[in-house]
Order: sequence, then structure tokens, then C-alpha cells
Amino acid sequence: MKTHLIFSLVLLLLAIGVAACGNAIASPESQVELKLAPESELPEFVSQAAPQVKEAYRFAIANPEVLSAFPCYCGCNAVGHQNNLQCYIKEVQTDGSIEFENHAFG
Repeated sequence: MKTHLIFSLVLLLLAIGVAACGNAIASPESQVELKLAPESELPEFVSQAAPQVKEAYRFAIANPEVLSAFPCYCGCNAVGHQNNLQCYIKEVQTDGSIEFENHAFG
């Protein structure tokens, strides 16, 4: 489980680094801005978690298209996960509410 969290944080840092490096070489029209969701959007089970866990969930909420592009390597495909986003979010309802996954929590 810790390996999964470390992998997710590395992806987060890589994405932030790419965005930061892109500022120097990309035109304003092609820049990608990655954001974090506010802590108020976190599920209750994450509210008392370590800052890195909170940040990973906040990143998943705000940037689902980024995490859905990465496969998960922690073996969670055995539980049906097809990408890294599914370690954080089970489903987004039609009304926009999120059903969270606790897989990435531990």
C-alpha cells in the first residue's frame, strides 16, 4: 500500500515538475495547470490522514484526467482497477458527487 502512495506522489511531483518546466518553453496557450481540490471536498476517512495522503486525494479530485491516464502497478487490477484514478475515486455520480475509494488511503 505504501508503494502505491509513493508511486502516486511521484506521479504528482512529476506532473507538477513538467508543468513548471513547461512554463519556460511553452506558449501560454499550451500550458497545463494542475490544481488541488479544496480540503472541504475530501472524504471523511481522509480528513485525519497525513498531509501527503490528503494532497494525493485532492489531486485526484481536481485532475481525474491525469490519473486516469496512468496504470496502477500495485496489483489492484485484481480488484478491478484499470487506472490510478480508481485507487482514489470509485465513481462520479451524474449529479457530480464522488464515491471515494479507500484503496490509496493505507
